[in-house]
Amino acid sequence: MKKNKINWTVPKGTELTELDKKVLFYQSRGHLVPSRRLIKTPEQIEGIRKSGMLNTAVLDRVAEKICAGMSTAEIDKLVYDYTVEHGGIPACLGYEGFPKSVCTSINEVVCHGIPSEEEILEEGDIINVDCTTILNGYYADASRMFVIGRTTPQKQKLVDVARECLEIGMEAAKPFGFVGDIGNAIEKHAKKNGFSVVRDLCGHGVGLEFHEEPDVEHFGKRGTGMLLVPGMVFTIEPMINMGTWEVFIDEEDGWTVVTEDELPSAQWEHTFVVTDNGLEILTH
Repeated sequence: MKKNKINWTVPKGTELTELDKKVLFYQSRGHLVPSRRLIKTPEQIEGIRKSGMLNTAVLDRVAEKICAGMSTAEIDKLVYDYTVEHGGIPACLGYEGFPKSVCTSINEVVCHGIPSEEEILEEGDIINVDCTTILNGYYADASRMFVIGRTTPQKQKLVDVARECLEIGMEAAKPFGFVGDIGNAIEKHAKKNGFSVVRDLCGHGVGLEFHEEPDVEHFGKRGTGMLLVPGMVFTIEPMINMGTWEVFIDEEDGWTVVTEDELPSAQWEHTFVVTDNGLEILTH
C-alpha cells in the first residue's frame, strides 16, 4: 500500500498519549491523518461554539423576517446589522473579493449567490441563506433553506431530502472513521430519492480560519479520506440537485454557482466538532 506523507508528528522526547498511539497506528497503515494543528483545544472549541451561537442567532433573525417581496439585499443588511450589533464580523464580506455579508442562493443557484436589490423573493421560491460569523477570532459556518410561502411538492421534497442528507452524514461520522464515510452515506440517500450530489464543492475544516483542512466531500467510498479524530472541527454542507450534479459559475460575477440544467438545488449546513462519541453540532 502506498503511504501518504507523514501528517501526525510528535515532538522528540514527548511521551506518546493514547491519542498519539491511535493516530500513528492508522498513519502507519497508510491512511491520511490530520496534522496535530487541526485538533482544536477545549478553549478553541468553546470559542467556536460561541461564534456558532451568534451565527445561529443571525439565521434565526433571517427566519423571522424572510418573506415574499423581500429583496436579497435586505437579507444581507439584516445579517450585517445583527452580526455587528452583537460583536461579530460577517466573514463573507470582502473574503477573496466577495462583496456582501451573506450568500443568498435561490432555486437553481447552488451556492455563493450575491445579494441584490433587484432580486426579489417570490411565492414558491426556495432559498439557501449561508452565513459565516467571526467572533473573537473564531469562525462558525452554517446555512439553512427557506421555502417562501408554498412551493411545489418536488421542491419541498428536495429541501427535505437535503436536510436528511446533512443529518445522515452527521450520523455516519464516527471518531476514527473516515471523511469518506460521510460522503458515502449522503450520496446513497440522495440517489435513493432520485437526486444527485454536487461534486465540485464540499464541506471544509473551519474554526481558526474560514477554510481549513479537511475537504469534506459529499460523495465517495467508506474507509477513504482523512481519519476523523476527536477535536477536529469542520462543516458538512451537502448540495443536492433535482437534476444533474454538474454546475457552472456565472461568468458575469465570478461567484454564483448554478446547476448545469438549471433545475433547483438545496443545501443545509452545520459546523461540527468530532467528539469521543460522534459529532457535536456547534451551530444550533
